[in-house]
Amino acid sequence: MSFSEQIKQIKWDTVKASIYNKTANDVAVALSKTKRDLEDFKALISPAAQPYLEQMAQLSNQLTQKRFGKTIQMYIPMYLSNECQNICTYCGFSLNVDITRKTLTDAEIITEAKIIKNLGYDHILLVTGEANKTVGVDYFVNAIRLLKPFFAHIAIEVQPLDQEEYETLIDEGINTVLVYQETYKKDAYKKHHPKGKKSNFEYRLKTHDRLGKAGIYKMGLGVLFGLEDWRVDTYFCASHLSYLEKTYWKSKYSISFPRLRPCAGGIELKSVMSDKELVQLICAYRIFNEEVELSISTRESERFRDHIIKLGITSASADSKTDPGGYANPNTNLEQFEIDDTRPTKTFIEVIKNQGYDPVFKDWDSSLQ
Repeated sequence: MSFSEQIKQIKWDTVKASIYNKTANDVAVALSKTKRDLEDFKALISPAAQPYLEQMAQLSNQLTQKRFGKTIQMYIPMYLSNECQNICTYCGFSLNVDITRKTLTDAEIITEAKIIKNLGYDHILLVTGEANKTVGVDYFVNAIRLLKPFFAHIAIEVQPLDQEEYETLIDEGINTVLVYQETYKKDAYKKHHPKGKKSNFEYRLKTHDRLGKAGIYKMGLGVLFGLEDWRVDTYFCASHLSYLEKTYWKSKYSISFPRLRPCAGGIELKSVMSDKELVQLICAYRIFNEEVELSISTRESERFRDHIIKLGITSASADSKTDPGGYANPNTNLEQFEIDDTRPTKTFIEVIKNQGYDPVFKDWDSSLQ
């Protein structure tokens, strides 16, 4: 049974009640186990787990070091285009937001690549809005060919594609694809994505199945915190992860933790997630799944990012620009959302080293063998 079929059998309100009814004993039992299931995950993300946060943090640190060592994989995004044909209520690239649209030329892509390479990065994440006619598969193929001489690891975070299109990009050298469902609550999803191809909830939900069938090396999941109750959305995301690991067991997986940030035309948050709750969630994921990679971006504050290094995170970005051409021409006001941690890469590297960890720029996966 596909996950899109499974999710129809899981009632949002039933899951919510189950999470909020978890007790301190449920949390203690989950922490005492060596192998945990989705019911244990519910306990770890529940309000009942908050008094156990210190214990969860210590266990998360132990499990992370056991699997990943004391390393933080460094990556950086390159925004290729802010053109988009979708209307999304929370995004600065939304079709109905009045901003200047830009798609990088070949020369501009190479210029951005040289700047990023000089910062020391070997892992790059290519990001665009969702505009199939302007930035479709042909554009991605060309960009990948331009960038392969500069970077060993190229990931993408673009519109969902068909299986055959993913196969084409994999053949060109893409080995990681990130696709966030934003929210697993179908009626809320429709509300926040009223126009464009992204409004198709089912097509987006089945994206990771198409990736698995295409043979992708690694795929990333996540929800956008602020649209709905983060605990319930996170449970659905964890269920999705469990399904994918069982079905496409040859692929690796990562989880990201994007909290809504201010942007042009952005909505007010429906569900505010505190720093303490995000720490709880990161630790819960690590305790639930020792193999999954956990990533934190520059959406978060300096203070938060500094403290989360030892609590389960395995990869982090730095020096990020969220507008096309932003490294060569900063402050162009074309960004998708506001960055919080604006420190240079060198500064963040020192923070990592001062905590006894190693920032890794190359061959991270092979270093874990």
